[in-house]
Amino acid sequence: MANMTLSVPEDLYRIIKLHNEVRWSEVARRAMWDYAMRLEMLDKITKKSKLTDKNVMELDKKIKSGLAKHYRKYVK
Repeated sequence: MANMTLSVPEDLYRIIKLHNEVRWSEVARRAMWDYAMRLEMLDKITKKSKLTDKNVMELDKKIKSGLAKHYRKYVK
């Protein structure tokens, strides 16, 4: 198995040091594995896509605009 060194902010490091009962390398490994699996799934989904980057950005803008409009009702 390969080794990896991570840098974490000081405030996170203090919390980690307070909880030495936790196997932090296992927590990090699982988090990275879960994220990698999601990326792999997205790669499989988008592999067959015919959308261009421009199409994706247009859809992104429409979705965000629609969500913003929807949730503005609840903020007023």
